[in-house]
Amino acid sequence: MKILTEHINTPGIETFEVYRKKGGYTAVEKAIKTMSPEAVVEEVKKSGVRGRGGAGFPMGMKWSFLAKPEGVPRYLVCNADESEPGTFKDHYLMKNLPHLLIEGMIISSYALGANKSFIYVRGELMYVIRILEKAIEEAKAAGFLGKNILGSGYDLELVVHPGGGAYICGEETALLESLEGKRGNPRNKPPFPAVKGLYQCPTVVNNVESIATTSWIINNGGEAYATYGIGKSTGTKLISASGHINNPGVYEINLGLSCDEFLNSDEYCGGVRKGHTLKAVVAGGSSVPIVPGHLFLKTANGEDRLMSYESLSDGGFATGTMLGSGGFIVFDETACIVRNTWNFARFYEHESCGQCSPCREGTGWMQKVLNRIEHGKGSMHDIDLLVDISKKIEGNTICPLGDAAAWPVASAIRHFRDEFEWHIKHPIEATKPGAVYMKESVLA
Repeated sequence: MKILTEHINTPGIETFEVYRKKGGYTAVEKAIKTMSPEAVVEEVKKSGVRGRGGAGFPMGMKWSFLAKPEGVPRYLVCNADESEPGTFKDHYLMKNLPHLLIEGMIISSYALGANKSFIYVRGELMYVIRILEKAIEEAKAAGFLGKNILGSGYDLELVVHPGGGAYICGEETALLESLEGKRGNPRNKPPFPAVKGLYQCPTVVNNVESIATTSWIINNGGEAYATYGIGKSTGTKLISASGHINNPGVYEINLGLSCDEFLNSDEYCGGVRKGHTLKAVVAGGSSVPIVPGHLFLKTANGEDRLMSYESLSDGGFATGTMLGSGGFIVFDETACIVRNTWNFARFYEHESCGQCSPCREGTGWMQKVLNRIEHGKGSMHDIDLLVDISKKIEGNTICPLGDAAAWPVASAIRHFRDEFEWHIKHPIEATKPGAVYMKESVLA
């Protein structure tokens, strides 16, 4: 079932005219003309849709937490700061279906009682910002934005705001700080944004994909949406697929699809590239634990692993991972896990805002230790040192970036410790160009 991408290949779908002909903005008409804001929230709650930015928190429940004091403005902010390595599905959606996001923003803003809303876009994507601004102008000219939308008395101004190119601004409170013109440092919580968010007013921050689902939910009903997917993982999910596969790209899947089918069927990833074998998978972006190929395909109990929030996390981090933001990266046997882990660690060190000591210092230490292991200067003690540093970071920072930095390192050592040991025991061989550890190559 294609809920978001049904018309994505239609020529001209990025324009208001073509999008409208394909049924666009009918959900806005239905919501504003025939439904109360509370009814819209209720439909989203019925759908069971969970935040698609990584956390997976039920969106309708998040909306219901929004404080509604009299005389105080409320805001909706769309988090389009997609900066995590391996994740590019929001970029794909905004570039090809800008009006789907605009329509979702109108419906969501109406439901939340927001009269001014923002789309905070990763600063490097200036051409996407221009696409969105053009779509907003088209929607405004057609009467779907601005004053007195569709004669309802409801007003909405929609602003696209470029980010500063900082991964930390994907965290919702850092995003709000940046939107206010300040350095993008995460805030201590509580208070949460639902009580004191943008300009210290009640605010909801949702991901691009999350907001884009609302038009289908309003047109078809929350219960209809909940019939797709599996269990608490309702609906569909966009997956950014990359790495050593035959068909990299963005795919919309029904949650509950088997991991084996997603990886190996020609409809999706098309399997690992010819002549190679599956080694490991990062299922949800660089911040989630890496798992060996066999644990991605099967749970520890031998059951088929599914592309869902619950199934991927089955067994905890010992044997499972997370769906996260859907940044799906596949590694075959030619990939060096140590080098990849070092690369991720360099990213998180660079993107740490420096506000919390465990993250500011710990990410730097992990990067340096991994650097010396990768370059043939490590010791066996370094492996346990990395595990210890990751434990000191995890759960001890204001925002989740600390956890995001710690999990890839800890999981790589948990599942591929022998590869780290090989780098240390055979420094000359490990540092040769293109050198990759394989079990059969370990020297006696």
